[in-house]
Amino acid sequence: MRIGIVNDSPTAAEALRRAVTGSSEHRVAWIARDGIHAVRLCVDLPPDLVLMDLALPELDGVEATRRIMQLAPCPILVVTAAPQDNVNQVFRALGAGALDVTATPVLLGQGGEAALLAKIRTIGRLVGKTKTPTGTASAGPLAAAVNHLVAIGASTGGPVALAKVLSRWRPPPDTAAVVVQHIDAAFADQLVKWLGDQLPMPVRAIVAGDAPEGGVVQLARTNDHLRLGANLRFHYDQEPREAVYRPSIDVFFHSVARHWEGSATGVLLTGMGRDGAEGLLAMRRAGHATLAQDEASSAVYGMPKAAAELGAAQKILHLEGIGQALLGRMPGPPQS
Repeated sequence: MRIGIVNDSPTAAEALRRAVTGSSEHRVAWIARDGIHAVRLCVDLPPDLVLMDLALPELDGVEATRRIMQLAPCPILVVTAAPQDNVNQVFRALGAGALDVTATPVLLGQGGEAALLAKIRTIGRLVGKTKTPTGTASAGPLAAAVNHLVAIGASTGGPVALAKVLSRWRPPPDTAAVVVQHIDAAFADQLVKWLGDQLPMPVRAIVAGDAPEGGVVQLARTNDHLRLGANLRFHYDQEPREAVYRPSIDVFFHSVARHWEGSATGVLLTGMGRDGAEGLLAMRRAGHATLAQDEASSAVYGMPKAAAELGAAQKILHLEGIGQALLGRMPGPPQS
């Protein structure tokens, strides 16, 4: 099931995310920090289930539940701290359309996670979303649900360029957006937060073992190189140690060209040097769409220029044009 999480507490939201992704049956569709954002995400990116807190800024969980059931009806499970102490709100939420209630697992440890997952499985059976185990190994529902991968590399001037491109294009539920930005690991989490404040979709740092997630922007967060493995899960690798830029865009693009069997688009943005050019060429040779930023809109026309010289980019576009091209997924015929 694709599950939306609504909770303004970073600790509680992370506990819910881990509980959901710890099960091979489910994935996180998005995380909302307030009720207004939750309603908007339910309309724009409908999930299979919403985990709704009650105490929320802007719009509380009861009213958010009511509006979701009016505008974009979907199953809602109330997940809140000490529900026994908030009986009035719990019943109001149930009256507004929520199906059930349970306590936030961060307060109960592993027992709380088990109780939450049991509730989710029950709701899944009710709405026909529970899958029957097959006993065969696979890349899991995360990878299976994503049909298109947008791989983006950026360096000098990258954060602003990323914000401009991604503000014009939101990855749909079946599309993952994965970003490799040259930035020290000490600042990676701040970049995730900053981008999250700029964009109308979830932005998350990639943890080893994660898979591409539809409707989400995922960022490499260490000084090691991000790779997509044959199992369609992400991992970090110190090799090649001699790579000047860490994490290396080339390393990630090459792994996408090697292992991603669905459709994909490679995007190389502003930056000094040549990192990403060879990898973008590998993606193009693998049959994927490729784009590079033009000189006029680049803070430093190094990496995109190198890609242009190699013939790696099917189209060289201004930032606004890149956003428009992503809306259509394929950039069209190669530029002459």
